[in-house]
Amino acid sequence: MRGSCLCSRVKYRISGSPRSIVGCHCNQCRKASGHYVAATQVLKSFVELQGIENVTWFQSSETAERGFCKTCGSQLFWRRHGSDYVSVMAGTIDGNTGLKMDRQLYPETKGDYYQLPEGELVDQSSLQDQSPDT
Repeated sequence: MRGSCLCSRVKYRISGSPRSIVGCHCNQCRKASGHYVAATQVLKSFVELQGIENVTWFQSSETAERGFCKTCGSQLFWRRHGSDYVSVMAGTIDGNTGLKMDRQLYPETKGDYYQLPEGELVDQSSLQDQSPDT
């Protein structure tokens, strides 16, 4: 599985099997992306980055940070401090993924301009550090 930012200055390759896609409707994700976020998750060691010097990390909370391309602004990654996992924004993956969005977080803060997609509503604590390989 491969992906990149909009300007292609940051490219990545994922080895192993990423987790299914989770949608997040929290205010931070909505502000960072302009809509809700859809992301998979994989062990950090399964992500090979090209152009890492073009990735800027923004500490979005006391516990996590978001990785963006510093040139085009594409939101690429989310990671919890101290975790061995990284979330990868599904829209940055090239081509068909074979993954399905099956869960979502924070439906109570979704925008009023869209309907919730299908998928189980879960608490974020149920998702921490999960991929199919664990």
